Amino acid sequence: MEGVHGRSDKLQGAGAANPRSRLRVWFIRACSSIVLWTCLFQLVTVSELWRSHFFLGISSRIHHTIQSPLQTNNELVQPPPAFLPPRNYTSNGFLRVSCNGGLNQMRAAICDMVAISRLLNLTLVVPELDKKSFWADPSNFEEIFDVRHFIDSLRDEVRIVKRVPKRFSEKIGQTTLKMPPVSWSNEKYYLEQILPLFDKHKVVHFNKTDARLANNGLPLDLQKLRCRVNFQALKFTPELENLGQKLIRILSKNGPFVALHLRYEMDMLAFSGCTLGCTNEEAEELKRMRYAFPSWREKEIVSEERRSQGLCPLTPEEAALVLQALGFARETPIYIAAGEIYGGERRLAQLRAAFPRIVRKETLLANDELLQFRNHSSQMAALDFIVSVASNTFVPTYYGNMAKLVEGHRRFSGFKKSILLDRKKLVELLDMHQNGTFSWNEFANAVRKVHERKMGQPTRRRVEADKPKEEDYFYANPYECLCEVSKCDDLLGALNSSHIQ
Repeated sequence: MEGVHGRSDKLQGAGAANPRSRLRVWFIRACSSIVLWTCLFQLVTVSELWRSHFFLGISSRIHHTIQSPLQTNNELVQPPPAFLPPRNYTSNGFLRVSCNGGLNQMRAAICDMVAISRLLNLTLVVPELDKKSFWADPSNFEEIFDVRHFIDSLRDEVRIVKRVPKRFSEKIGQTTLKMPPVSWSNEKYYLEQILPLFDKHKVVHFNKTDARLANNGLPLDLQKLRCRVNFQALKFTPELENLGQKLIRILSKNGPFVALHLRYEMDMLAFSGCTLGCTNEEAEELKRMRYAFPSWREKEIVSEERRSQGLCPLTPEEAALVLQALGFARETPIYIAAGEIYGGERRLAQLRAAFPRIVRKETLLANDELLQFRNHSSQMAALDFIVSVASNTFVPTYYGNMAKLVEGHRRFSGFKKSILLDRKKLVELLDMHQNGTFSWNEFANAVRKVHERKMGQPTRRRVEADKPKEEDYFYANPYECLCEVSKCDDLLGALNSSHIQ
């Protein structure tokens, strides 16, 4: 019994000691955990700061040194962008927009809609693209532009969402006001006429967006925001960018190349009524198309009158003569930045005879590379846009939306040479040469003389009071974003050369 009681006393003593021992172990573990977590937190914080400053600094220096994206397996690898924090503001409502027109008309409109959203403190819904126009391209915004980059890169100015929240949906009784804003409107119109509409309608839907913001007379910060959207926020998808860069690499292997925006396409000819060089059957086909589109207001057009006014795109044959007169050598590589040329190879014969090294994206790329972009005219136009901006010389045969947007991008890229053809004067010179009044040398000298000051040099926009359609387009020459206004004129002497290549 004594042995049993002895063992019992020892067990009781051990039991009394165990709680103190366990408490001491627990305390040590708790303290150790706190120290470890504190160290870990400090380490993560320091590493994040070090990584952001060190690596972003390095990537920034590399980017500025090579001035082009890194490439891996022929694909672009962009350095990660450093986006600014979101702007904190109380939104006055949601702005939905349905863009109309082709790729470049919609691009300019998107820039305008961002600027309007910023002015009115609105939340912009990712724009809807035109699917009902002549081109009938079913592409959505995210199939052409990098939507995530668009949203994030502008978050310090405007809140952009992919869709209107359900609580503002028409399905639950909310009303959306659909309307087209007045064309070429200024800041006052949007503040006084549009902003009050959001008091009653939390969602306003602009169903027309082309040229709805003035070229001139806007605050400088608004003009610069339009540029920021155009030159930085609206990036094409990686798939389009990669394929466009591949085209540029192929073309650049053969030295300097010309991008010829040969706007001799069916829709342009039908819209403008220009039929020089067309057969009677082709002229009738174009007329039928013009009548088939109610939005094309002019129906009865005299082609000769339109051409004499300089309102027709140059024909491929005229383009060949003009390029030769401007001094381009026969061996010059020429990339045709356009869709299908009306009349096909028959109409390209003279141009190809003058410049045998004519190429198109369809001849430079394999069929499978273009397969996903075919039947998507805006995506195909995006490839032409990328090549045109990068070309050594850009020559548009019609001064439409693509010509203007490319011109603006090339100015932004250092006033790269863009030969802006004076079609009205060229028609006179072409006719004088072809009827024997001008010899070839006289014609060539005259063509060069006319275009000495039409090569994308720095200049201010021409302003026409109360005639916005007749003045210079903002996106063709956004000089507020290119240099200090007082210094733009200083560049004229250095860049105002008539040297072509």
